Amino acid sequence: MASVDHSIEKNIQAYEPSFETMVPTPFVKFMRTCLIWQFIRFIIINIKMILVVKKSHG
Repeated sequence: MASVDHSIEKNIQAYEPSFETMVPTPFVKFMRTCLIWQFIRFIIINIKMILVVKKSHG
């Protein structure tokens, strides 16, 4: 049976600041809720999808 090195686990502590989730910035919140930006992203994604389908059928 192989021995397991537990020295790495000893250095990790629960609830350290490095384990906290990221909080979105005000700009990110704005971009997520802006309908104009959502429409632009929708158009861009649709163009990319059309190009992929066009390549597969071409």
